[in-house]
Amino acid sequence: MGDTVARSLWERFEPVHGLVYFAPEVRRAADDLGLRGFWMGYFALRAAPLGPAPAPVVTSCFYVFHPDRVTRALPDAWGYADPAAVLAARARAVGAAMTGVYGPEVVASEEMAEAADLAWAAAEAADTAGRVLGAANQALARPAEPHIRLWQALTTLREHRGDGHVAVLVGRGVGPVEAMVLKCAAGESDEEAQRQTRKWDLEPWQAARARLGARGWLDEDGHLTKEGAAARDEIEADTDAAAAQPWDVLGTEATARLADLLAPLARTVLDSGIVPPANPVGLTRGSWGTAGR
Repeated sequence: MGDTVARSLWERFEPVHGLVYFAPEVRRAADDLGLRGFWMGYFALRAAPLGPAPAPVVTSCFYVFHPDRVTRALPDAWGYADPAAVLAARARAVGAAMTGVYGPEVVASEEMAEAADLAWAAAEAADTAGRVLGAANQALARPAEPHIRLWQALTTLREHRGDGHVAVLVGRGVGPVEAMVLKCAAGESDEEAQRQTRKWDLEPWQAARARLGARGWLDEDGHLTKEGAAARDEIEADTDAAAAQPWDVLGTEATARLADLLAPLARTVLDSGIVPPANPVGLTRGSWGTAGR
């Protein structure tokens, strides 16, 4: 079906998935569990499908975070709420957030149920060999409520794609900090925001820039060179190729239908302002591409 299909679907499902990080209903749910602060909530909510995973495992899976950022949250979070309780709270909170963003009529619509079933079929078909986060989410039970089922399916697909992206980075010798420096050099995200949220000091950040410069990927001002831009484009193309398999299985007609159903849902999230413009993913209303049409 082509790698551009995987890119187009990602542009549509990433904003919907992103509610779990930014919606106030989710933050309240984390607070109610006793999770202390945004980052403990973030790591517990995202890592819960893995079970009570220790910090080194989560650091490895999430890739771009400094180990200290993770160890401040895990394993302490599991002392406040076990993963099963976190997963239940996550589902309830995301359901409430989706109802708040889309409204009860959209959540209860036939289109929502259709999108949920199509996305679930794609997520169920995803080959998760070597993809730990994708596999952990794929193993979760099928939610009864269509809107929560949609979110969980999209989350499985999102983590499946992310696992593939990490594999591409590792295969090309691009470490966690180098990956973020490349992203910022490409204009996708703010450098200071990336460095601060992922808790990297300036010294390792500058060292990563130097390593990319030695590869000929960055110039002296930290901008992408022609070679660097080509290398980054190849990384993104390989990531798209690695994410194409679920859509190949789902088929052209069903994938196109799901894309049509997801587009207004993604647009609503981005237009709502819940996802901040400077989000670390770098996906905003202004850079939305095909999903904004």
